[in-house]
Amino acid sequence: MGGVVSIYCGLQFWMELVIMSSELFPAQILIIRHGEKPGDPGTDNSADGPDLSTRGYERAGALAPYIPATFTKPDFLFATQASANSNRPVETITPLALAINVSINSDYDEKHYAKLASDILKSEQYAGKTLLICWHHGTIPDLTKALLGKPPADKWPSTVFDRVWQIAYPTANGKSKDLPVTNIPQKLLYGDQDQ
Repeated sequence: MGGVVSIYCGLQFWMELVIMSSELFPAQILIIRHGEKPGDPGTDNSADGPDLSTRGYERAGALAPYIPATFTKPDFLFATQASANSNRPVETITPLALAINVSINSDYDEKHYAKLASDILKSEQYAGKTLLICWHHGTIPDLTKALLGKPPADKWPSTVFDRVWQIAYPTANGKSKDLPVTNIPQKLLYGDQDQ
């Protein structure tokens, strides 16, 4: 009888541990690329300047009502840390931050996407919440993988600025790796993709 009780207690412990770990997941994470930039869309260099182009600022303004109306109001906002070549991620979500009164965490360098993902997935403060991350296109697929998602593409195309990648996390026991990522067209500005 004692062996049966031990097995039951052990099984109950592991079930509680799995449930607790799934409760740490955010409800969803939305990942976007910064708005349009001057010069070559695939590179960051000092000749292009660190800021958004006029169209990029238009996209930033359009995202402010679009994100909360389409998904839900994000509880947390993240953008890559400003560098000499780019402050575009922060500029892209600043109108949204002002509209919803949520500050932007821009403490993480673009190359430190794995640290950002680890901090998000290990912290109870993000459990059940909606997060939006604005990043540089070159590392978005790797960031998505680090957040346990299966990117819709191996590379984010350099000319694409109008997508939202949405990772919806399980609310109970379930798959916790290679989660499906929905690739959603923003359809905010003239010329944006329909699908």
